[in-house]
Amino acid sequence: MSATDEVRRVLLVAHTAREDIRDLAHEFCRSLTRHGLQVRLVTADARQLGLGADDVDPPVEVTDSATDAGRGCELAVVLGGDGTILRAAELTRDSITPLLGVNLGHVGFLAEAEPEDAELTIAAIVARRYTAEDRLTLDVTVYRDKELVAHTFALNEASVEKAARQRMIEVVVGVDGRPVSRWGCDGVVCATPTGSTAYNFSAGGPIVWPGVDAMLIVPLSAHALFARPMVIAPGSVIVVELLEHVDGTGVLWCDGRRMVDLPAGARIEVRRGATPVRLARLDPAPFTDRLVAKFALPVQGWRGAAEQRRRNRGGLDA
Repeated sequence: MSATDEVRRVLLVAHTAREDIRDLAHEFCRSLTRHGLQVRLVTADARQLGLGADDVDPPVEVTDSATDAGRGCELAVVLGGDGTILRAAELTRDSITPLLGVNLGHVGFLAEAEPEDAELTIAAIVARRYTAEDRLTLDVTVYRDKELVAHTFALNEASVEKAARQRMIEVVVGVDGRPVSRWGCDGVVCATPTGSTAYNFSAGGPIVWPGVDAMLIVPLSAHALFARPMVIAPGSVIVVELLEHVDGTGVLWCDGRRMVDLPAGARIEVRRGATPVRLARLDPAPFTDRLVAKFALPVQGWRGAAEQRRRNRGGLDA
């Protein structure tokens, strides 16, 4: 078989609880198949969408893989909000398949396209008019008495939080093997630049452009004089330790999807992940434009474009 005869595969991941998304999933499946692309679905999505052997020709492929569903796929098309994209990141963890999100959520910061542009999005996929950019991830390990308890990853953030509403946790946070501060708090968020517009943003952390390699630490409701967000070098190791003598227990949440119970004395290590997540892009617009559009930021009165035009005409010294 020549390279031109190779089957092009696309993984389709959808938030199947909503009827409008199910309808859009059927539209993508029919159209991509009509253009000669093979569509793959995870078993649960195929069942919820009612996409079986008689619904499209050729029939969809179905996989049960929880981390390698995108193997052999050139792209994963994700229909839903940021939560569905985070689920797709789990499904494509091993294959690092680029994720192209179609926003059917609220803000949809991770998504690239809107549902009303479905035909244009499908045309771009068929013509391969997209690029992919790597996003930094976090590698998260949990230890208790030097024994490994859990090992997972995060695209947005890993948050250590109190388990009971009425009781704080007490933690010591360290960086690169040295202690930084001790807090009685509701929790600590360790975020990536991609996650800086998610939980980190709600907790008062800084927005970091995706091109910046860094990790963020943001304490949650800390009872301490020094409780400011911190930006950490990408090669550093962040450690959060739950103090042994404190009664309060905690929980670790990664991307709001994967949870680990944390007893007193637990040690959580967060470092840059070896495997990135790839996000597909259709529009080369800078992150600044995305930030303004998603948060509806007021930019009236900006004179930058006019000043640049004047410079181009020689009206101002360069």
